This record gives sequence, C-alpha cells and structure tokens, in this order.
Amino acid sequence: MATIRHVAAKARVSVGTVSNVLSNARGVSAELRERVERAICELDYHPSHIARSLASRQTKTIGIVITDITNPFFPLLVRGAEDAALLRGFTLSVFNTDNRLDRERNCISVLRSREADGVLLVASPNPGGSIEHLEDARKSGLSMVCLDRIPQGFRCDAVLANHEKGARLIVRHLHLMGHRRIGAILGPAGLQNSSDRTAGYRGALAECGIETHADLERQGNFRMESGHRLAKDLLLSGSPPTAIFAANGMMGLGVLKAIQELGLNCPQQISLAVFDDYPGADIFRPSLTVISQPAYEMGYLGTELLIERIVEASSKNVETAWEPRVKILEPELIVRESTAAPGTP
Repeated sequence: MATIRHVAAKARVSVGTVSNVLSNARGVSAELRERVERAICELDYHPSHIARSLASRQTKTIGIVITDITNPFFPLLVRGAEDAALLRGFTLSVFNTDNRLDRERNCISVLRSREADGVLLVASPNPGGSIEHLEDARKSGLSMVCLDRIPQGFRCDAVLANHEKGARLIVRHLHLMGHRRIGAILGPAGLQNSSDRTAGYRGALAECGIETHADLERQGNFRMESGHRLAKDLLLSGSPPTAIFAANGMMGLGVLKAIQELGLNCPQQISLAVFDDYPGADIFRPSLTVISQPAYEMGYLGTELLIERIVEASSKNVETAWEPRVKILEPELIVRESTAAPGTP
C-alpha cells in the first residue's frame, strides 16, 4: 500500500510538500501541486485520516441533523452544506430525526462517539425545552451551528431566515388582493421558526386592521397529512376563509390537495399562499405563490461558520470569551397563480 513517502518520491518533492497539498495549504506552486496530485492518482494513495486527525486535532468530519428528508427544503440545505464542506476538505454525514427529539439526542451521541468536529443542527420540536444534550455536546468540544431555528433557551451560532418577515409579506399580499378572511395552517409548538411565522401572520393581520379569529387558525405539524386534514376542516366550516396561508411547504401541498378534492377552484374560490418554495413549484397548476427561503445559502453559510468555529477551537489562540454569531437571511415573496382577488372569475 502506497505511503506519503512513496508519493513524495514519485513526485520528486519533500514529504512536507505532499502534506501541504493534501491539506490544501497555500504556498505550493501550481506545477508542484500538479505533480503531487498526479502521483497520488497513479499510486492510488489514500491518506490516513486517523493519523491526520491525531496531528491536527481534527477529524475533518461534520454532521448535519435535519428533521425531514422528504421535505424539499432540506435537500437544498444539505447541498449547500456539502458544497461548502467539500471546498474546505471536510466530509459531511447526514442524519434524519423525523421530528423526534429522542432521535436528535441519538444523532448527537453518534457524532460525539465518532469524534466529529462539529454539527449543523435543525432542531426537532421540543415543547419541554430540554437542551441538556446540546449543552453537554458543546461542553465536550463539539462545535455547533443551528440552521433554520434556534432551540428555546440555547445560546448558539445560527443561520436563519427572517420567518416573521416572510409571514408578514404573505398576509400583506393577500390583504392587498382584497382578502379579509385569511385562514392559516400554522406550525407546531416548540419550534422557533413556527412561532415566528405565527407571530408574523397575526402581526400583519393587526397592521392591516383585520381582527384575529381563532376559528380561522389550525395548528399542524409541518407534514403534508396535517395540511390536508386541517385545510378540509377549515374549508368545510360554517364560515370558511377566502384565502389560506400555509406555514410550510409540505402543509401547503396538503392544502392544495384538499382544495382539489373538495372541487374548489384556486384562486377563483380560494387563494393559497405558502411559506417555502419548491423545485418545480412554478409548474403546479395553479403555480404557487410562495415565500422563498434561501435554503442553499443557509446550508453553505452555516457550514462556513461551523468550520470557522472548528478552526478556532483547535487553535491555541482561541478566544476565552464566546458570543453567538447569528446570521439572518431575507426571504422573498414570489407571486404566482394561486392568489387572486376574492371572487375572481
């Protein structure tokens, strides 16, 4: 089996030069880098990550823990994270919690046992506010950046969308279209992004001079089934809305299914606006009016921030005072065919 010394001999360089190429260090000329990379390829050399981690105090591995791999938002998030990780020489492992706190705890435990350098966390619903597993993980040296939401009571680095602003944009848009009975399929309790979207919905109603009515709200769980079931309940009520705001993409698909099953025309009889865009959302009929979150950018920037923290933690000059770094990304309202004025022919 080829060793780093074999590579150095074949490329006619020092072992240190090979090491610099492997670590993507600056200062290696393009010619030497090409010779080393060619030798690595010809010898089928695979560096020992165990040995390198002992020397650098890094395993060059990070995890990303997401809540629902079937939700189209998360593959874009993971793709952004993976692209940023690969650029810095890190390997990314993906974990899915299915919105269960016990599985989140297990994922964090697995990453700690494998001595991962850090984790990108999309927190599961946690109405009880239990964060001991996160505090313990950080004390153990596991760097952590939260994406999309921050667990209640947890001080952490994070990259988030402006969820409240996004919900306000949707309600204002519907109000400008002439809607006054704006229903909502809201998200679960115990999630920051869910509560922020609820606050944005209710706050925008107040700004528009529309009274909040509990009979126009339903609380879902960010799954398609809940959007479908609750939309039917809302639309079959004695005084249905003229427009519905779905607080995430999966529930939005469920609402659209309910509208079609009830034989209603969208947007002529009921308008629909959704928090989250989908790949191909413009080919639905009607195409969906959405709030688009920068999911790819969120994953990419979150990974960059995480790797910054990992490098700081491995440095002897790491700061003693630690303050969270939080980046807020702006959502975008994309108006398509699923919203119109009430009674549009």
